[in-house]
Amino acid sequence: MAQLSVNHELELKPKTKNVFIRFIKQIDIQLMVIPALLLIFVFSYIPMYGVLMAFQDYSIFKGFMASPWVGFKHFEMFFNSPEFFEVMRNTVVISLLKFFIGFPAPIMLALMLNEVKNLMFKRIVQTVSYLPHFMSWVIVAGLIMSMLSTDNGSVNILLEKMNFIEEPINFLSLPELFWSILVSTGVWKEIGFGSIVYLAAIASIDPSMYEAASMDGASKFKQIFLITLPSIMPVVLIFMILAIGNLLNAGFEDILLLAVNPVLRDVSDVIDTYVYRVGIQSSRYSYATAVGLFKAIISVGLLTMANYLARRAGSSLW
Repeated sequence: MAQLSVNHELELKPKTKNVFIRFIKQIDIQLMVIPALLLIFVFSYIPMYGVLMAFQDYSIFKGFMASPWVGFKHFEMFFNSPEFFEVMRNTVVISLLKFFIGFPAPIMLALMLNEVKNLMFKRIVQTVSYLPHFMSWVIVAGLIMSMLSTDNGSVNILLEKMNFIEEPINFLSLPELFWSILVSTGVWKEIGFGSIVYLAAIASIDPSMYEAASMDGASKFKQIFLITLPSIMPVVLIFMILAIGNLLNAGFEDILLLAVNPVLRDVSDVIDTYVYRVGIQSSRYSYATAVGLFKAIISVGLLTMANYLARRAGSSLW
């Protein structure tokens, strides 16, 4: 037994030494990674201690240790609140619209740009489509409000010139149009930047595959469906897993800035804006933490399920 223990120690020491040597050899790379790990630890892991508020009647004067424990009281309050159905409906519907419209949009743009042979035109389209990503939602929301304004808004002017309407329409006061405006604005803002990864994946495909398919008489559409899409499918699956994990992230800044009209509350109030309203504005910290924790648990479940399904398809995160 003693001999086995000695042998085990002898096996561990070289491994430990090798790890240390590899760390020293990669010190330049490790120095780039360490700040990112510290950033995640400080701003993502340490604040998780605040989840305790969800199970307390938290008071900023008593702190975490002295605040009374109430169990699942705040979760039950949320499930029984009159806003529960409305908030969950808006969150799920907006999230699904963004997923089914916003997720394939960058893929389609990447496929179309890949077929463009004029390099100058291709670069111009890429640059123009990337730019909105680098604009803050404050600027984007202001631009959309200006375009849809009833007072010299470009959309209303165009519709009047084309005789589609007789008088200006206040688009951002019509609940039935809000989801369309929100989703289309999000797609316009992120489609170009989201296509970068797919363009890089397409660029890594062996050109001889296209040449062979072309010699066999395959059209461009067949080449896309038989070569391009299957080749980039691992990348698509990974981003799909991440998108499904974030399915309950219906948005915050875009909704908060575009839904300034109180008449849109019924169709714009999602979990994130609800947490902001009851947690920050109404100072119900424990209740807002419980709602946020509920959303996080559902998101982890969706992420795990999506990863399981993707693993069966041959590509997964873990």
